[in-house]
Amino acid sequence: MAKFRIATPAGVSFTVAGGGYSYEMEALAPIDAEIYEIGRGSEDEFVAAARDADALYAKGRPITKRMIDGLERCKIIALGSVGVDTVDVEAATAKGIPVTNCPDTFIEEVADHAMTLILATHRRLIEQDRLVREGRWSEGRPMLLKIPRLRGMTLGLIAFGHVARAVAERAKPFGLNILAYDPYIEEIVMVERGVEPVSLAELLARADIISMHSPATESAQRMIREEHFRQMKKTAIYISTGRGPTTDETALIKALDEGWIAGAGLDVLEKEPPGDNNPLLRMDKVILTAHVASATARFDPARRRRVGLELSLVLSGKWPMSCVNPAVLANSRLRRWQPVSMERGPNS
Repeated sequence: MAKFRIATPAGVSFTVAGGGYSYEMEALAPIDAEIYEIGRGSEDEFVAAARDADALYAKGRPITKRMIDGLERCKIIALGSVGVDTVDVEAATAKGIPVTNCPDTFIEEVADHAMTLILATHRRLIEQDRLVREGRWSEGRPMLLKIPRLRGMTLGLIAFGHVARAVAERAKPFGLNILAYDPYIEEIVMVERGVEPVSLAELLARADIISMHSPATESAQRMIREEHFRQMKKTAIYISTGRGPTTDETALIKALDEGWIAGAGLDVLEKEPPGDNNPLLRMDKVILTAHVASATARFDPARRRRVGLELSLVLSGKWPMSCVNPAVLANSRLRRWQPVSMERGPNS
């Protein structure tokens, strides 16, 4: 039997079916570790199968307090995503288990996608494409004659983590003025990047384009609600590539339907995939993508290698590269290395 056993739920999420664990094992094979899958079942069945695991590779299903409390040997819970909302981090912290994520692996891809949605939504790209295909060529130009040019408009970033900073970089060459709201980031970080720090109320009132990047923490649940959409310009567009639950989707639908804002570009929704009755699916001024912002050919290998490395580091008694609950490390036996990076975790 291998020296270390790593439990993981059977099935996949954000990965290629049948991909196996070859990328993770590049870092795990040298320490004599193995990954074993736990079939779908109840929380109690999961606990019975994972009780003696040395680590948990969290994917495919939510990892609840009941499941975490049942882990008797677990030294790390590793995620192959930026967001950590599928794991009860508070329960893991109470058990002294570090939770790792991949906060800086897909920054460029998500920023590219956010910028794509900004440009496509502003220029009504999907509507323009449909007009041409439907033989309504002459209607395209009159539609865009009502839209101001992009240069000189104001982009407001809600949260200023890694992705938002990369979006700001991309937006500057287009001549956009950039505002940001993030109470957890020092203003100097924004100012150094040519971004104006403002309150949320000021951002909502001034921005022509609002891009949501907040993580799905408890405090950010439905952070943008009806009262916030009412504060936006009627010509504003709303972009979201972070986490669906940070936006009150019912309020967004109402804002679009009643003309409080002009359009939206969304890669994430409150419920994914959306039900057939979701009004967003039938709205002309909405562009939707299927939570794919981070997806490129490098996505799967990069994140899985990162997971394998994090598991290997902690099982070897070393600091992980990223930890969303770093307080547990101060009281742990993982003292051989200083942490490579202590990211703010989900707010990236």
